[in-house]
Amino acid sequence: MFNRAEEILQKCKEENKSISDVIIEKEMESFGLTYEKLIEKMRESLEVMKLSANAGLEKEVKSVSGLTGGNAKKIEDYKNKGKTLAGNFINSAMAKAFSTAEVNASMGKIVASPTAGASGIIPSAFLSVKEKLDLSDEDLIKGLFTSAGIGEIIAKNSTISGAEGGCQAECGAAAAMAAGALVEMAGGDPEDSFNASSFALTNIMGLVCDPVAGLVEYPCALRNSSGVVNAITSADMALAKVQSLVPFDEVVDAMSKVGKSMPAALRETAMGGLAATPTGKMCSKKILG
Repeated sequence: MFNRAEEILQKCKEENKSISDVIIEKEMESFGLTYEKLIEKMRESLEVMKLSANAGLEKEVKSVSGLTGGNAKKIEDYKNKGKTLAGNFINSAMAKAFSTAEVNASMGKIVASPTAGASGIIPSAFLSVKEKLDLSDEDLIKGLFTSAGIGEIIAKNSTISGAEGGCQAECGAAAAMAAGALVEMAGGDPEDSFNASSFALTNIMGLVCDPVAGLVEYPCALRNSSGVVNAITSADMALAKVQSLVPFDEVVDAMSKVGKSMPAALRETAMGGLAATPTGKMCSKKILG
């Protein structure tokens, strides 16, 4: 078992292995599964991710409450017009992130990676980079193990719960998990991966969790969309060999302290932030009575 990123990095260096290789070996030992069985279980998660990330691109997916929905298709249609500011790649990733968030809000099937509220970031990042770099499903499956290893370190030393640490713990953790994996899939080394994860958490440090009407819809879907962009830019910085001044383990420790310092109103209680605006209160009253 690994408790800190430095332990994973040491193992990678000693055995000249990738993060995914090290995590796969650890999982095989922990659960008593063969390599083939473990890969197959992760393949099942990948297939669910594919479905949720693409469901909202051709037809509008509306939430049960009616509060949100249809934005994945809007971004996809906008992208297809060829006149975006950020380009097709970024807009495609944003659309896929919205799609999974909308599937979640409509009570559809998603992979909570690491949570339902942040479930759009990893699928959209992985599937967009798959297209760009012509990766195989096997590459993505290994990347998911890299993400899992990074997420486990965050969960052990901080939190992945918005109720405990704000949205930095959900969309921040998901972006960090995605960024580190993207680096590995793009050919970076383990140190680069943890630099990318550090950047992703640093960029979102202190983000509050303020769901309107207490629902995992708004601004959650928006933050999934911006979260995948955070992951991609963080990966690019690391692949360019930009170094994180503060090591990943220390960034996670800082994130934990910041989360504990947040007032309860800013930790998924729907008592502060956007949820407490006049419009937020009006939506809450309309939906919940």
